[in-house]
Parts: sequence; structure tokens; C-alpha cells
Amino acid sequence: MQKKIYVAGLIDEQGEQSVNQAVAAISGVTSCTASAMKAQVLVDYDEAVAGIEDSINQAIKGVGLEVLA
Repeated sequence: MQKKIYVAGLIDEQGEQSVNQAVAAISGVTSCTASAMKAQVLVDYDEAVAGIEDSINQAIKGVGLEVLA
């Protein structure tokens, strides 16, 4: 499944790299592409993994960004 997550605070390439590393480290995530220009993160993941969406959101928050609804 692919999910588009809008975020606040993603302003540069360093932030993109931090998000990509944090989210890609989650078991069940197959790819992650953060874009400061679009203020979004595209994540492909296995939706069968329990709690994966919460884990993704927590990883994004863990690098200092706000996940928008």
C-alpha cells in the first residue's frame, strides 16, 4: 500500500534524508521518499504489519516534524 503523508517542518535535503532513514528502518516499509518541496512523505508498506501506520508517524515525529491530518 502507498500512503502520502503531509508534514510540517520539512525544509531541506538533510530533513529529507533523516525522514527517509527513520521510516525505511521500520519493518514492513518497502520504500520512503520525503520531499521538502511538496512537504510530504510517500511511503510504500505492507499493511498486514500490525501498527505500521502508527510506527511510520512516530518515526516522522521522531525527527522533529509534525504529521498533518
